Amino acid sequence: MSHKQALLDKINNKTAVVGVVGAGYVGLPLAVEMAEAGLKTIALDLIPEKVNMLNRGESYIEDISSERLAAVVENGKLYATSDYHDLAEADAISICVPTPLSKNRDPDMSYINQATTSIQKIAKAGTLVILESTTYPGTTIEVLLPRLTEGGLEVGKDIFIAFSPERIDPGNKTYSVRNTPKIVGGITPDCTEVACALYNHAIDTLVPVSSPTSAEMSKLLENTFRAVNIGLANEVALMCDKLGIDVWEVINAASTKPFGFMPFYPGPGLGGHCIPIDPHYLSWKLKTVNYTARFIELASEINTSMPLYVVNKIVDALNEASKSVRGSRIVVLGVAYKPDVNDLRESPAIDIIEILRQRGADVVYHDPFVPSMRLEGQTVLKSTAYSTELLQSADCVVIVTNHSTFDWPEVLKNSKTVVDTRHVMKQYPEGTNVITL
Repeated sequence: MSHKQALLDKINNKTAVVGVVGAGYVGLPLAVEMAEAGLKTIALDLIPEKVNMLNRGESYIEDISSERLAAVVENGKLYATSDYHDLAEADAISICVPTPLSKNRDPDMSYINQATTSIQKIAKAGTLVILESTTYPGTTIEVLLPRLTEGGLEVGKDIFIAFSPERIDPGNKTYSVRNTPKIVGGITPDCTEVACALYNHAIDTLVPVSSPTSAEMSKLLENTFRAVNIGLANEVALMCDKLGIDVWEVINAASTKPFGFMPFYPGPGLGGHCIPIDPHYLSWKLKTVNYTARFIELASEINTSMPLYVVNKIVDALNEASKSVRGSRIVVLGVAYKPDVNDLRESPAIDIIEILRQRGADVVYHDPFVPSMRLEGQTVLKSTAYSTELLQSADCVVIVTNHSTFDWPEVLKNSKTVVDTRHVMKQYPEGTNVITL
């Protein structure tokens, strides 16, 4: 019997063991979904505290409840480890590690390289390895393929390699791992077939493509599409500010067209792991073939300038009240990168607070989801308790994240001046104390 058929048999009868490398926002939901589908799953993470929590059935990811996690831990379908040797029994391994940018805005491939090297040491004939981490087009073929086959295993025959981009949207109550269509691109058709067979247990809709490079590019297109269009919305906000018109009114009017227009909205800057970072992977790759991704570069320039634009709005608001930013008390409401999550990654609130502190402002924040945050120089800020007194003490209140838990009429009533970067005050009678983008 071929290695392919033996692996398919294990997958189809659910005796295959699944390993998931990286038990974070991407890896843990996938691991739980696989375990709930009846496959024994091993979640590997190098942070001991996470491993201990998982094995106690305690979730640290908002999208996965401790009840769901505890159920698959207690029935023996999922356990966690920090030792790659425990993955030696795995028949299929998904790599879900971070892919940040370096200080020079180049791809940091260290996590993928480390995971691949560790898997290479324990991979056996008949193993499926799938990369899910977002990366530049060509990574699977250029990085995974040579390392996983250098010991003599033949791809598509002895070892099966594919790329299947994660599409996790933290905090999304409608779309989860299971009901979000999943793109799968194997190095060979047999690789694609085996990977689809595995994912078929945990995901409703699969979208096979011709190669891992096409799958990698599709993920970057998704997030570049959003980054560029948000960049356009932000630039339109800058234009409307210069022209003295309301950008929100303009967007709402354009949105009435039933075809040919999709609304995007301005904001204080991009946040999260994907949209601010992923387009740079594509831009970096294109530079290696002597091509400049101009849309990406321009959108990035506009989007990364928005925190400073917000700070200038705050300065203008204080000036109207005959106050200097230096010494003024500024309360920031919400620091997570999106509503109702505790994720601070790339949040524009970090830059806004840093710039304000550099200019001498007394800055405090309140975020019910983020009890503390770390700034540059290891400075740690803790969330200040919310109260009407907190609002009344501020020279300016800045809305950065529109959590659903905030009482906006109360904020409006008790604040001297509000800089609203999310247009949440639109449904309330606006006084002269509200400034929007």
